Amino acid sequence: MLIPEWFTSDTGSELWWQAQQLQGVPRIERIDAQQCRVTFLWRQPARPAEAPPIQAVWLNITGITDHHQPEPPVSLVHYPASDVWYLSLTLPTEWRGSYCLIPDSKNEIGLVKQDIFQRREWWREQFTHAQHDSLNALRSWSAGRGMSVSPLHLPDAPAQPEWQAWDRGEQPPLPLKVIVWKSARLGNERRVWCYGSAKEDATTYQHLALLLDGQFWANTLPIASPLQQLTDRGKLPAALYIMPEIIDREHRGREYPCNAEFWQAINEELLPLIKQTFHWRQDPARTLVTGQSFGGLASVYACLNWPQFYGKALSLSGSFWWPNRGHAAGYLLQQLQQKAPVIAPREILLEAGCRETLICEANREMDKWLSHYHIPHRLRYVEGGHDALWWRGSLLDGLQALWQDE
Repeated sequence: MLIPEWFTSDTGSELWWQAQQLQGVPRIERIDAQQCRVTFLWRQPARPAEAPPIQAVWLNITGITDHHQPEPPVSLVHYPASDVWYLSLTLPTEWRGSYCLIPDSKNEIGLVKQDIFQRREWWREQFTHAQHDSLNALRSWSAGRGMSVSPLHLPDAPAQPEWQAWDRGEQPPLPLKVIVWKSARLGNERRVWCYGSAKEDATTYQHLALLLDGQFWANTLPIASPLQQLTDRGKLPAALYIMPEIIDREHRGREYPCNAEFWQAINEELLPLIKQTFHWRQDPARTLVTGQSFGGLASVYACLNWPQFYGKALSLSGSFWWPNRGHAAGYLLQQLQQKAPVIAPREILLEAGCRETLICEANREMDKWLSHYHIPHRLRYVEGGHDALWWRGSLLDGLQALWQDE
């Protein structure tokens, strides 16, 4: 590993660390029009003399780190006689993604070279020690496995101006209305977060967006303020945003992948509850559903099968492979191959991270079959992995695209 040229004789001193934070961590240097050199830093804390020494600091980058390969993961390098660990990588200038650091005093790297099940167990153990980058000045957040992660935005990544204040820790979340949906059909109950972006309480809403994984968009990456910013600037119409929680991962894994019973419960129970609670005039042309991963699959499934409720869908990293893990053509694609939708949806947007190999392939298959039936749609790839850091921007962009004429 080449030592960065900005490492000096006082590397690791208090003044040196202060200078790095003023410069910004990770350190980003443009190599050319397409590439940046990104240097990650970790400051090793003081440890008791009897504590085992740190053997490695694993770098886990969503979409870059391959958890299935038998080769050892990438560790930062210890700079001699200092508390500095560092690693430089070359990434595309359009990259956006989250990462975490995993200090390891065992370094049982031999386990990684075993079969895939042992590798999974090794990574699960490592993730329990994962930490966000405390040197990164931008706000950390909790990723899908519950790990705290930090953001990395390279200079040519699509702009996300509505999120910048939140990233800097300057934006408190807007208050949301919470209702409880008790479903007789599903035999369960859950919270549903709701936000209306109109200025007047008595407004009759004509636009509604159903955001799956509602607890994520309500609490983890609170989206109400970015939505309000776009509404105030005239980029979005005043709309109702409905965010039902998943209850837990078990319910999500059962209800989101192509579950007709789940959607019938939403159509027959939740949507009437929304009508009772808010001034909402139901219109499928102005009603859309959106989600990511299994939620992206669920959104397109709902739009294709109940276009009388949902005229539009926005799918982010849609898992159209389900349930055939490892193969692109899943249940919904097979359903499309067998018959065309009785009523065609008005528009579907598909987006996928170009680092999501199987999901990209499955989205290409979906693109092909939507084209076959002349269903209005678009497919776009972004430079990223299976990561909410780009989903949050694409969700806002997708809403604007689907409602652009309104």
